[in-house]
Amino acid sequence: MSDKYNGPLIVEGKLSDSERMKRDSNYLRGTIKEDLKNGLTGGFEGDNFLLIRFHGMYQQDDRDIRAERTEQKLEPRHAMMLRCRLPGGVITPEQWLRIDKFAAEQTLYGSIRITNRQTFQFHGILKGDVKPAHQMLHEAGLDSLATANDVNRNVLCTSNPVQSGLHREAYEWAKKISEHLLPRTRAYAEIWLDKEKVAATDEEPILGETYLPRKFKTSVVIPPLNDVDLHANDMNFVAIEENGKLIGFNVLVGGGLAMTHGDTATFPRLASEFGFIPLKDTLAVAEAIVTTQRDWGNRTERKNAKTKYTLERVGVDTFKQETERRAGITFSPIRPYEFTLRGDQIGWLKGIDDHWHLTLFIENGRLIDLPGKPLKTGVAEIARIHRGDFRLTANQNLIIAGIPEAEKSRIESLARAHGLISDNVTPLRENSMACVSFPTCPLAMAEAERFLPEFVTEVEKIMSSHGVGNEEIVLRVTGCPNGCGRAMLSEVGLVGKAPDRYNLHLGGNRTGTRIPRMYRENISSAVILSVLDELIGRWSQERTDGEDFGDYLIRAGVVKPVLNSAVDFYEAGAA
Repeated sequence: MSDKYNGPLIVEGKLSDSERMKRDSNYLRGTIKEDLKNGLTGGFEGDNFLLIRFHGMYQQDDRDIRAERTEQKLEPRHAMMLRCRLPGGVITPEQWLRIDKFAAEQTLYGSIRITNRQTFQFHGILKGDVKPAHQMLHEAGLDSLATANDVNRNVLCTSNPVQSGLHREAYEWAKKISEHLLPRTRAYAEIWLDKEKVAATDEEPILGETYLPRKFKTSVVIPPLNDVDLHANDMNFVAIEENGKLIGFNVLVGGGLAMTHGDTATFPRLASEFGFIPLKDTLAVAEAIVTTQRDWGNRTERKNAKTKYTLERVGVDTFKQETERRAGITFSPIRPYEFTLRGDQIGWLKGIDDHWHLTLFIENGRLIDLPGKPLKTGVAEIARIHRGDFRLTANQNLIIAGIPEAEKSRIESLARAHGLISDNVTPLRENSMACVSFPTCPLAMAEAERFLPEFVTEVEKIMSSHGVGNEEIVLRVTGCPNGCGRAMLSEVGLVGKAPDRYNLHLGGNRTGTRIPRMYRENISSAVILSVLDELIGRWSQERTDGEDFGDYLIRAGVVKPVLNSAVDFYEAGAA
């Protein structure tokens, strides 16, 4: 759309009920403290059901047994999913051992899940164990504040284990941005950590008394590795270095992947370039972008409340100029940058500091002990001897970072003994991703995490039959259109509509800078495999030297590229 905008900057109309809930919450306290004492239900009631999200939790139930419990006239088996705040995904082995113990002893599933928001989450915490979970995190120097709902969520940072010095600088900025944009309310400390209420009036100078219109995501990314999928985020800081030192950031705003089936007013969107800033302006610019979205974002319709829709409505230039005004800066022209890689480099890498880094592929990010593959125990055993740190990646994998040469063989032996290293994982599987979906996600329409491993196996067979078994394709599955599996930045994306029914999107690219177009709607996994068999066969025969699958589909006219998602995302898929 044009950047010449003369309309109202604030959307007028009846506010969504979420705005009422936030206004009435007494700065996110609600009646959560009282609700914790209610033993008649395993869940949180009224507004507290949503308010606990600001404290890093979602109330869920096991949908596999929901019907059975209804038949028995029992309420659903409520339990909480709790997500940690972990800017840049860095965690110490000592902290890991604490969360490992809690997962084993005080969750229903006994697992730890590494998320593509570069943190970990517990699934299946019963109401009586919620407060102990927060207190355990606090004792370990962690928290779950602002990892869900209408705030700036966990800040991502490229995990890059090779450029150790640059990564260290970028990671420190990820932490600073996270801390600067946190809610100021003491509700979290009062409810979960039993801190005394401070007499002073609560203030939220950045987020405001009703917080943001919608969730807000931020990343710090170090080219040429786009391992955080920057275009999935509202606000992005692209690291620019000179002589190995960080000098500033290119700022990109307005990315986001969520949409709603059947609603063409919703769509995925790539982030827009605003310009370059020196390091000293980083926090001021971050605050200006957040407060502009706070004031201009749509509070009448949550489906259109994200930053991407604000930019589409008022125009990129208008939003950029307001950011400059509020931050007291002027953006310089974008500095040159290029992404040539995505995903994680599985296996051993040596950093410039002469330490080694071992990236472990964790399928779907799920760490649990399985027969013959005690993955969770294996990571704990490594944590007991490792003296570096762990880095959780935005691709659901785990980096054992900072390993001295003398410890390499010992750590690799432990990893292999527990099934954490396999020499038979294909590039296709390494580049696959799924959201949690069933049985715990209340929004799930189709399987994702439980579906992906076997589906990948079938695609592996197809690729092998066409002689491209060792090639990469970025394949992702999400159980609904909310975007958690980042299927809208894949070469092959499946978006769930119903049990074993997906929309098939094709034509994204390897580096995550192009949105795939819907090719077929509401089809079964069997039909999808048949489609992929034909198209992978054509790719294997017709591609140019080194041409990636998504690029081939565009060049061959199988699908048209999505050039402007607000305008042409819903056009017919075939070229």
